[in-house]
Amino acid sequence: MIQCNLLQSNLTPGRNSRVWIFDLDDTLHNASAHIFPVMNRAMTQYIMDKLELDESAAHGLRQHYWRIYGATLKGLMRHHGTDPQHFLHETHTLKDLPDMVLQVKRLRHMLQSLSGRKLVFTNAPRNYALRVLDLMGIGDCFELIFSVESTKFHAKPSLRGFQMLLKTIKVKASDCVMLEDNLPALMTAKRLGMRTIWVTKKPQKPNFVDYRLNDVLALTHLKL
Repeated sequence: MIQCNLLQSNLTPGRNSRVWIFDLDDTLHNASAHIFPVMNRAMTQYIMDKLELDESAAHGLRQHYWRIYGATLKGLMRHHGTDPQHFLHETHTLKDLPDMVLQVKRLRHMLQSLSGRKLVFTNAPRNYALRVLDLMGIGDCFELIFSVESTKFHAKPSLRGFQMLLKTIKVKASDCVMLEDNLPALMTAKRLGMRTIWVTKKPQKPNFVDYRLNDVLALTHLKL
């Protein structure tokens, strides 16, 4: 668990506090620019090697499982018996990660000024998440990093993963605000009773999304 000393003073003993749940990739930072292309190639190569498929078939299978399950790994585990730890190690090592993470100016200040508990809920492995947060200089702003290992590989948008998170932090869903770029994950959050914020540049939002922000820094302008 990562503690953020700055946020503890915002908590009032004996009272429920708002819980801010942040997705990591493409929510707290732009992973699509440099990280996802490399990661996706690594996943496709992994599928090619393990399932003896050509590149086109492996690419299609990776995308298919992502669309169906919200995570390529879940499909590989369910249908091919893939070892999740080996898959995550092979596809998320990213030796050049320090050069791939795009910094977000004023993000640390925004997080420190946000009243309430803050945590990260990501489908990424814990080691990768910690590396990204440390590179961005915001790792100490979160009391918990709830990674795909924390969900026992029931990745978002799985209801089970969300339920495990709520049990871990011992709060009601109605106390939580979820910030996420992925709509299926937000749909699950809304089903449970969380407030939902979609981080996207797309102009329109579905009815299960309470707010839409162009980027996470715009959170400071919301009055929740």
